[in-house]
Amino acid sequence: MGGGGQLTEPGEPVSGRDGGVYTWEEVQRHCSRNDQWLVIDRKVYNITQWAKRHPGGFRVISHYAGEDATEAFTAFHPELKFVQKFLKPLLIGELAATESNQDRNKNAAIIQDFNTLRAQMEKKGLFRAEPLFFCLHLGHILLLEALAWLIIWLWGTSWVLTFLCSVMLATAQSQAGWLQHDFGHLSVFKKSSWNHILQKFIIGHLKYGIKKIKYMPYHRQHQYFFLVGPPLLIPVYFHIQIMHTMISRRDWVDLAWSMSYYLRYFSCYVPLYGLFGSLVLISFVRFLESHWFVWVTQMNHLPMDIDHEKRQDWLTMQLQATCNIEQSVFNDWFSGHLNFQIEHHLFPTMPRHNYHLVAPLVRDLCDKHGVPYQMKTMWQGLTDVVG
Repeated sequence: MGGGGQLTEPGEPVSGRDGGVYTWEEVQRHCSRNDQWLVIDRKVYNITQWAKRHPGGFRVISHYAGEDATEAFTAFHPELKFVQKFLKPLLIGELAATESNQDRNKNAAIIQDFNTLRAQMEKKGLFRAEPLFFCLHLGHILLLEALAWLIIWLWGTSWVLTFLCSVMLATAQSQAGWLQHDFGHLSVFKKSSWNHILQKFIIGHLKYGIKKIKYMPYHRQHQYFFLVGPPLLIPVYFHIQIMHTMISRRDWVDLAWSMSYYLRYFSCYVPLYGLFGSLVLISFVRFLESHWFVWVTQMNHLPMDIDHEKRQDWLTMQLQATCNIEQSVFNDWFSGHLNFQIEHHLFPTMPRHNYHLVAPLVRDLCDKHGVPYQMKTMWQGLTDVVG
């Protein structure tokens, strides 16, 4: 029992405000599915019941049960004051004054320096998105789609022009995918109508509530990657999972916006290709786009240590699991700025147009503490996936 707290046994949930004082050892006992505590800024919270209602998903918050979740909490919640109102009812006490700020093997010096760096970036406004950047990005997506349709409408449906149209549509959809990815991490436009228009009307196959498959053999990806990953992820898995999720949740507004993409597509291409030809065209476009998406996202991850999280400080943990691809105008555009995957992992709510400003500061911090900061060429990143 912590000083002033109530006696608890592992597996015995505690609810409500208690004002107890606890040790790390006591907190770490509460890490089962039906009994979960965590620590944020030295405050102890009982999240046993709340975890099921967590907007980010049960598994995400439950991952930190029995641990200090301060760094992850700060990284994923841009409106900290807003989130505090959800935390207050869950507060049961705080860490004893004799307890350290960090648990387990986390490096206190790295955490302090990383927090200082984050505070400096917030002061410089690097977490504020520039709407013009995203509007221009949206504009070039719409331009690609319009040009693809005009080529077929003006010059016919030959095999060469159809292939050119497919490549242009796949490029537009891949860029829309990066835009959708941005809206999954930050709110550029606060109104939900913008999210509907940009994420569903433009891309159609929004990665909607995809849940990580708990028992999927991720450590054996090399055995099924080429067969399942690039060719099938978007055309098959995303489509089935997304539609199932929206219908099962009865999110009819989201479903209607998603269907508006296909209505727009078929109204443009059925008069040119017929229904069957339009289905073949969009399937081929999704096939191309799926390869683009999978190869770009995996070259930063698969060659890295992603099999088991070591429970280290945020900086060290993210640097072990990802790497960067060299910056260039093409690389930035081709990967949707996910070539700055390190910075994206460290600051998931930062708008991507600021990654290049932060990268040198992150690298200096890594050099100071001897944390490896891996940078690769695009070619090396892709070949490492094959390897």
